[in-house]
Amino acid sequence: MLPHQFFKLLSDETRLRSLLLIAREGALCVCELTQALQESQPKISRHLAQMRQSGILVDERRGQWVYYHISTDLPGWAKKIVDGLRDSNCLKEQYQQDIQRLVHIGDTPCA
Repeated sequence: MLPHQFFKLLSDETRLRSLLLIAREGALCVCELTQALQESQPKISRHLAQMRQSGILVDERRGQWVYYHISTDLPGWAKKIVDGLRDSNCLKEQYQQDIQRLVHIGDTPCA
């Protein structure tokens, strides 16, 4: 993946917010992201598919749920950017509501 492709993918706020939550939590399923971001399941799924197809995310089936996590095959420069975004205090403040909604979901959001 080239830098312009990476940044183009992250230029969409839904994809960026999803990536930030996944980077923070390690892995999330579609239903957790739909609740945290307050977006529809088809919209979240479409954005996750784009990031999966680009190699930013990988999916893993756990029972009937599919969880997404950041690919270990990301180039080093992209991993540093994702880590920097995840660790940014100003972004935590900006997207605090997403984090709070995710915390309030509990352990079984999809049940």
